[in-house]
Amino acid sequence: MTYFVRFMTLAAGILMLGGQRTPDTVSASVSTARPATVVVPSAAVAAVVVPSATVATVHPVGISPRGLALKSHAVLVIDESAGAILYAKNPKNVMPIASITKLMTAMVVLDASLPLDETIVIDRADVDGVRHTASRLRVGAQLSRGDLLQLGLMSSENRAAAALGRTYPGGKAGLVAAMNAKAGELGMLKSHFADATGLSSQNVSSAEDLARMVRAASGYPLIREYTTAPMHQIVLSDGHVLDYQNSNGLVKNKRWSIGLSKTGYLNEAGRCLVLKAEIAARPVIIVLLDSWGKYTRLGDANRIKKWMESALGTQPAASL
Repeated sequence: MTYFVRFMTLAAGILMLGGQRTPDTVSASVSTARPATVVVPSAAVAAVVVPSATVATVHPVGISPRGLALKSHAVLVIDESAGAILYAKNPKNVMPIASITKLMTAMVVLDASLPLDETIVIDRADVDGVRHTASRLRVGAQLSRGDLLQLGLMSSENRAAAALGRTYPGGKAGLVAAMNAKAGELGMLKSHFADATGLSSQNVSSAEDLARMVRAASGYPLIREYTTAPMHQIVLSDGHVLDYQNSNGLVKNKRWSIGLSKTGYLNEAGRCLVLKAEIAARPVIIVLLDSWGKYTRLGDANRIKKWMESALGTQPAASL
């Protein structure tokens, strides 16, 4: 009886996407032990399957994770219509999230109601002097705050995100404080933000927390629009034209119906992807962290889509 109570407590925690505290270090340990699988029937979901302490899967009637081999270190797939976790792998592990950070940057910038048509000049302070990432936005270039927001979200343009942070009330420090306060409001208790761009490996979170962030970000029409635009053209004050593409190639794929998307990459974070999409007529949140290959995160997303459609049927996608 004691074991059953403890298991139900664990299952409830998973379903609530719970978190206890913000860790001081990044955890990436994976248990190789294979204890006995426990199945607990419920009215909401068909079964809660917990094969190990770090891998857990909850699936509704008609869908099983068997045969779904994903390469990402941490995975979370949530069916929002049923309020059910379809698949989870290391959902509580805390790790760097790279440019996924920019979703939080965008939310706090929009929360501040700063004028999106205000012209911002790219400053030397916006240049990445640590990782020396490239940017086509030259120092002195003039763009609207709205354009900077779209480039940061759609193309993960670091200099654009840095300029948004620099011009936030209170500067970078004010932005970071607002980001961490917003994380607390959303219940992202395992998350910490250190800058606007995600270039710092101190921007950390878990798959559970990022699912919360994706859900919150999807409530912002501009974030939905900017993260799913295939491309955006900028005309600078000197007449120079810059064409930018979405960093997530799936938004151009007609077989996908994506309502929100963000990619990220750092050596410490691996390849990351979060998105909200319609699969088999169900609104789904997908979080993929620390994919080891250049295209593995896209491959994992496609494997999840195929897995769901095989189990639930390929139905026309409803509007997001």
